[in-house]
Amino acid sequence: MRGGLSLKQGSALDRYFMISERGSNLSREIRGGFATFFAMSYIVVLNPLILSGADSSGATLGFPAVAAVTAFVAGILTILMGAWAKHPFAMATGLGVNAFVAVTVSTNPGLTWPDVMGLVVISGITMLILVLTGFRTAVFKAVPDGLKTAIVVGIGLFIALIGLVNAGFVRRIPDVAGTTVPVGLGFDGKLLGWPTLVFVFGLILTIALVVRKVKGAILIGIISSTVLAVILEFTLHIGPSFDGKNVNPQGWSLVAPTFTEWAAPDLSLIGKANPLGAFDHLGFVAASLLAFVILLSIFFDAMGTMVGLANEAGTVDEKGNIPNVDRVLMVDAVGAIAGGGASVSSNQIYVESGAGIGEGARTGLASIVTGLLFLVAMFFTPLINLVPFEAVAPALVVVGFMMVSQVGRIDWQDWGIAIPAFLTFTLMPFTYSIANGLGAGFVAFVLIRTFQGRSRDVHPLMWAVAAAFLLFFAIGPIEQALGIH
Repeated sequence: MRGGLSLKQGSALDRYFMISERGSNLSREIRGGFATFFAMSYIVVLNPLILSGADSSGATLGFPAVAAVTAFVAGILTILMGAWAKHPFAMATGLGVNAFVAVTVSTNPGLTWPDVMGLVVISGITMLILVLTGFRTAVFKAVPDGLKTAIVVGIGLFIALIGLVNAGFVRRIPDVAGTTVPVGLGFDGKLLGWPTLVFVFGLILTIALVVRKVKGAILIGIISSTVLAVILEFTLHIGPSFDGKNVNPQGWSLVAPTFTEWAAPDLSLIGKANPLGAFDHLGFVAASLLAFVILLSIFFDAMGTMVGLANEAGTVDEKGNIPNVDRVLMVDAVGAIAGGGASVSSNQIYVESGAGIGEGARTGLASIVTGLLFLVAMFFTPLINLVPFEAVAPALVVVGFMMVSQVGRIDWQDWGIAIPAFLTFTLMPFTYSIANGLGAGFVAFVLIRTFQGRSRDVHPLMWAVAAAFLLFFAIGPIEQALGIH
């Protein structure tokens, strides 16, 4: 094909992945696969840190095992997404769910890690049933177009914030007396440290390449920033922002560029989950509530991410439908089961897939490339440890801009859509949760249409979803009333 690696138009590979049909080529898919991998490879290092705590028995999952299984499960599921669902959506352990199970669920007295992960498996099985019965797809189709656009915008803002915060350009301010703002510029209002320079360099370079329409702009930005980061680390010995004991505000935020030796992957955590353990220790009601919260999070996070990425990739048809949407949702449901069953928490579609889409990826071939890189990462972690988040964050900011640019498609004259859309795309980044933004938007849509005397315009499933989200937002008082920790 013109402008890419040689690929015969109409060949079996081209037809299967619809590469030409979607306006892509082999080189774009490969570049996109690499860009997505670099953008989300941090999860292999971050997930073990999040799941590093001990359960009620004092047992831990183990850093090396969690890292290896995180990469393994992400690789298998991402390849499945690409080969079967044929979309450039990569999968890995979801940050919202893993934090919830680590900080909230695992602290319940008597629960072990197998019990905790068993709840994730139960949630995944429930979601798979909802997909097989067509309920999840029906909910997707019941969402108004204006809210679907708001989801795209919200995810754009969300991934831009992820990039800015994890690069240290924007930082959380400690919650102490006298603090008036939750976040600020750099450290104590100042941009300090070589890692920040890497981010700024990468952002300027990526923007310049994008506006000049240079092929491979995002991937070139990531690689160039990584080279600069490696040179700085090995000459100045900057180190991480937190080494387990000391805080270094001028250090690398998540991964300090380092070389590590080869190590055989430890996959011993696979199959350790106990789906009924939490019910034995907490009782049916308490365990069911925890499983319900996990279910709602993975149900709507994935739906929102899928809508945003598909719109950015241009794979949505004129009716707003996503090709093979049932397969996408089914793989996502399997991701929850597989992630819980392997003790690394629910796997879901990653917003960082937008980095590959921004690079030109439009088909499942890019996901296969990303998945293979995750499998390789099980054995050769130097590839992951060499790429600090500061080198990847510029790509997320630029892709965030591309997604937010769709805000003009929202009908701002119809307040029944405009206000819910506003709540959707503001609460996603402000609460650091896609599900929270969706919930607020859905509930507001139902309420405002009712206030307008247009309740008949609300799809029956939207009423059901709004009711579910009201329960979701009330889960704290409910747990408190039931005495659940």
